[in-house]
Amino acid sequence: MPCLCAQEYYADLTIDVDSSGFVTIDGSTNYPDLLVDDTEEYISKKQSYWLLNITKDDTFSEYVYVVTFPEGSTINFIDSNGPIRIAEEQGNLLVRGFGENKTLSVIVQYQIEKVDGSTETNEENQITSILLLIIIFVSIMALVFLYCFKFFKKPKEQFEDIKDYNLKGLSERQKEIMKLLIERKRPLTQTDIQKELNMPKAAVSRNIRTLERNGLIEKEQIGMSNLITLKKQ
Repeated sequence: MPCLCAQEYYADLTIDVDSSGFVTIDGSTNYPDLLVDDTEEYISKKQSYWLLNITKDDTFSEYVYVVTFPEGSTINFIDSNGPIRIAEEQGNLLVRGFGENKTLSVIVQYQIEKVDGSTETNEENQITSILLLIIIFVSIMALVFLYCFKFFKKPKEQFEDIKDYNLKGLSERQKEIMKLLIERKRPLTQTDIQKELNMPKAAVSRNIRTLERNGLIEKEQIGMSNLITLKKQ
């Protein structure tokens, strides 16, 4: 009768995990294709959480492993078929484990902290920076648009000839205000009128209200100032 014997596997492994999610498995073993260099086969990622999963369904007569994680790593969850021990060496977390007559299984969920203690990855940080720049750019453009709309919009049509207006019944100050608006051929603020005519502020306000009631001018509030425009007759 032929004799069927199961293969006895053994492993003495050094497992290095880098910050980019690549794994190198070195050491001695008779298990096929277990030793690899810079592979992503055993690493997955969801948001800022990394998951290392090295699981082989075959039974090992004995195995020993040391997993070295990147600097700044913190372990959230760990599972293994055999005893494990967590240590720290030169700023790196180490997970040591061994087993006899068991399947080889090492499952570790971890995060990589930045220098400031946050767990945001470089990729996520870049996306956040880009979104912030877009928000700032849109905000600046909106402010520029509002500024241009308020202060550089096309003036209303002005009339160049004073004879187009009936100034009868107006006081001397009211006539001065009308003549100034006609000569300048553009809207003026109350402050402009006050300075040009050297007229008290209260007098300017009072006479502008009278001219507005008479239908000779229009008053529009722009920010903290009133913009005075001649009204078509």
